[in-house]
Amino acid sequence: MNAKSSRLEVIRLIISSQEIANQDELVKELAKEGYNITQATLSRDLKQLKVAKAASITGKSFYVLPNNTMYKRIREHMPIQEMMLHNGVKSIRFSGNLCVIRTRPGYASSVAYDIDDANIPEIIGTVAGDDTIIIALEEKCSREVVRMKLENIFEK
Repeated sequence: MNAKSSRLEVIRLIISSQEIANQDELVKELAKEGYNITQATLSRDLKQLKVAKAASITGKSFYVLPNNTMYKRIREHMPIQEMMLHNGVKSIRFSGNLCVIRTRPGYASSVAYDIDDANIPEIIGTVAGDDTIIIALEEKCSREVVRMKLENIFEK
């Protein structure tokens, strides 16, 4: 993972695990994780991630990931470095020629990108939301083979 991808991942993890009210707070949290960046770089990163602001029940505004409402926020506290060890995939289920992958909030599009990038012949295409990926599979392909190939992607 290159430095920018790693930084974007850390930003996603921080935003999904804490109520960050402004860029100064986010710059400080990034510095704790070893990312010393300027406000201008952070602004570009937030724009690329399509981060928005939302109001909490208390009226305080904070950053949220696209389509990420408060009830989807990560409730358990984990250190960012520990979160980085996980790929965000929660489950894989099959129905007919569809595969449904559930992820942590904000992870579906990056996981779907990795799946598409792997060029798995049994996979026709992917559609990603915020925390769910729908995969169209070739007719009569082996679910076990697809599961194995997907798990190989997630281990990397």
